[in-house]
Parts: sequence; C-alpha cells; structure tokens
Amino acid sequence: MTFLKHSTELFPNSYRAVSRGKRFGGFCKLRFLQWVFLLAALFLTYFATFGVNIFSHGDLDSRVLLLREVHHGTPIVVKQPSKHRKQYRPCEIRLLDSVNGLVEPKDFTNFTQFLLDYIEKEDKLFRSNNFEPRFGGHQTLQEREKSFYAANQTLHCGFVKGPPGLSSTLFNLDENDKAYMNTCVIVVSSCIFGSTDYLRRPDRRMISEYSKKNVCFVMFVDKQTLSTLSSDGNIPNDRGYMGLWRIVVVRNLPYKDMRKTGKVPKFLSHRLFPSSRYSIWLDSKLRLIADPMLIIEYFLWRTRSEYAISNHYERHCVWEEVLRNKRLNKYNHTAIDEQFAVYQSDGLTVFDPEDPSTPLPSYVPEGSFIIRAHTPISNLFSCLWFNEVDRFTSRDQLSFAYTYLKLRRMNPDKSFHLNMFKDCERRATAKTLKHRLLSPPSTT
Repeated sequence: MTFLKHSTELFPNSYRAVSRGKRFGGFCKLRFLQWVFLLAALFLTYFATFGVNIFSHGDLDSRVLLLREVHHGTPIVVKQPSKHRKQYRPCEIRLLDSVNGLVEPKDFTNFTQFLLDYIEKEDKLFRSNNFEPRFGGHQTLQEREKSFYAANQTLHCGFVKGPPGLSSTLFNLDENDKAYMNTCVIVVSSCIFGSTDYLRRPDRRMISEYSKKNVCFVMFVDKQTLSTLSSDGNIPNDRGYMGLWRIVVVRNLPYKDMRKTGKVPKFLSHRLFPSSRYSIWLDSKLRLIADPMLIIEYFLWRTRSEYAISNHYERHCVWEEVLRNKRLNKYNHTAIDEQFAVYQSDGLTVFDPEDPSTPLPSYVPEGSFIIRAHTPISNLFSCLWFNEVDRFTSRDQLSFAYTYLKLRRMNPDKSFHLNMFKDCERRATAKTLKHRLLSPPSTT
C-alpha cells in the first residue's frame, strides 16, 4: 500500500516559502495597524484642539453677540465652565476663643441716621379694574427712584395689605410665634419652603451656653415642609423646637415661586423681628458650625461694618452671572434680559478688578450667609434689594451690585459700611451641604 508523504517531503522548498510569506504578511499587518493608530492619534489631537470650537462655535458666537448688544459693542470674555467640579474649601479665620467678656464696641451703632417707615396698606389704584393685592405692593417707578435716598421716608418693603374687600396674600404667622419673635434681639434664621431641603441643625458643640439662651434660632417652613420633616423623623417638641431651631409655620405664602418666597425671611429680618439689633441669615443648605456672637464680632464689630456678605466663589461680574443663569435655565430668559437691560440703562458697568475705584471685591455675592446690624441704611438696603427681587427675578445675585451701587451713587455724602468677605471664610463658619432637590426653573 502506498502512503502519501508529508508535504515537506513532496515539496522540500515549500515550507521556507510559506514561512517567508507568513513573515511578510505579519510585517504588512503590523505596519498597517501602526498607520491606523497613527492616523487615529492625529485625528484625536486635531479634534481636541479644534473640534470643541467647531461644535460650540454657534453657541459661543451667540453669547458674544448678546454681550455686544447689551454692552454697546464691548465683548466680554466669559470663562467656560470646567467639566470637573472644583473643590472649594474653608480657610483659617481667627474667631475669638470664647464669648466670655464679649462686649459690643462703644459707638458701634453710630452710623448714618434717618427714620424709615413702611407702607402697610394700599388702596385700589385709580381707574384700575383688575387690581390684585401684592405682598410687595404696587411700587411705581417714581416711588422706586425716590426710595434709594437715605433719608426719612415711607417705602415699600413687603407685608403690604390690599384694600378692604380684597383678599391679601401675606406671610401669615401664628400670634404666639409673632409674640416670641418680637422679643428677639439677636437672630439666626433660615427657611425651607416646598420641601426643598433637609433640616440642618446647628452644631450644638460649637454654640455657647450664652448664645443658646440669648439668641433666637428660627426656622420658617410651610405645611408641606413640616409634613416632610415629620416623615423624616423631625417632629417639633411641645414648645415647637427641633433642636435649637424654633419652627415657625408660614401660611398663605406670598409667591408661587418658592425661591422668591424665601427672600422674605432672607431680606426682611428687620421687619419679622422688629426688636432685633443683629441677624444672621443661613440658606437651608448651610449648617452653622460657629457661635453666632463670635460671627457677629468677627464680621461686623471687628471691621466696623453694618452689613457683611461673602463674594461668589467663582464669578465676580454680573455679565457672567446672567449667562450662567441662562445657560442652566435658572429662570425665564426673557425676564432675565429685561431686568439686565434696565440695570445697564441705569449705569451698571462691567466689574473690573484692576480698577482701584471699584468699591467691592466682587459684584456677585454668594448670598447664602448674611450678617447684619439693623441700622437704618442696612435696613434700607435690605428693603431695596427685596423690592428688586419682587419686581424682577428671584435670582438675587443679579440685583445685588445694581442695588448697592445705586444706593451709593444717590447718597454720596452718606456711608454704607458693607463688608464683602472671602467665600472661604463663610465656609469656615457654615458648612455647605447638598439640597434635597432643586427647585424647578421659574417660568414667570
């Protein structure tokens, strides 16, 4: 029987040929893959350099066009937000070691003096068939202009009742709560409306016994929030407290926008607490981690200031803040544009950190932490700022600089001692936590 021989025996040179073919094919395949990788690397490099501009070109052009229109042809360079969230940390501040022996400085309240009174009631406007009472009242443009003078006056500052026969949407409080609030001289206040946050209790370890006894800690909530907090296990005791917080329930909220409703206790503490001399405002995202008396000493007494608020941790120009609010749909774009156009026409300018005459280190505040002495001009500024929020959008960072600069401009011979401190100092006294949920953008 004849058997077939192995291929190498039949074709002795074929193995070498095949081996050379395999080596050549492998070499070509390797070179091909190298070219593919090289081309891919070149494409990615080109895309990283020019591609982002290609895809964002239209959006960027529209932003520059908007800025040219609103600032008479002067383009403003706006830094693009980073994809990676930057970490902002507290810095070291030198609070006093103890409240023992702490005394208010002599003549501390010797600031600009004048008398303020507030419009409590409005009659039906002449020839107005569609009159509706408003919490902020119906301030005319002429009244708005006059209200910026630091002089004896009666002005709109919330809590305005409508004429007889018409229902008034007010910030209604229980009589027992109002009686308690009338006794407060030093106040720490916050609010949660619409169940948008958790209850942040002050760190009791950092609060002195003096402050626990002499400082009012008041948390304003609505019925919905009270129910949500109760389901979380936070139930007021028989005296109405949750920890240090005295829980005050607000009925008949003045605005559908919960963010705008929150501006009532934020700006109008001098009206809610008529006997108070000092107040500290905390947004509901903050947890107090320092003693209130030490905070007042550090931010007000030590700097001889009537009003203290931190600058924004990232943005300092109102132009940037406008674009940021629109980019994130924080509020109706048309409403933002209308407000911004009014401010520009009345002299609001771009923030220039290089200008030595710039009166503030930033035109955009962080806004969640405010320390106030209830002096006449401090109270006036709070009313003016609230009126801007009531008239325009609830985004109070848009109206801060305009209100402050206009108040200064219209009162050149009267000083308003405002301390705008670093945001890292705020973080050293109040810890920032996450919201329960974000309020939806307002469409009004």
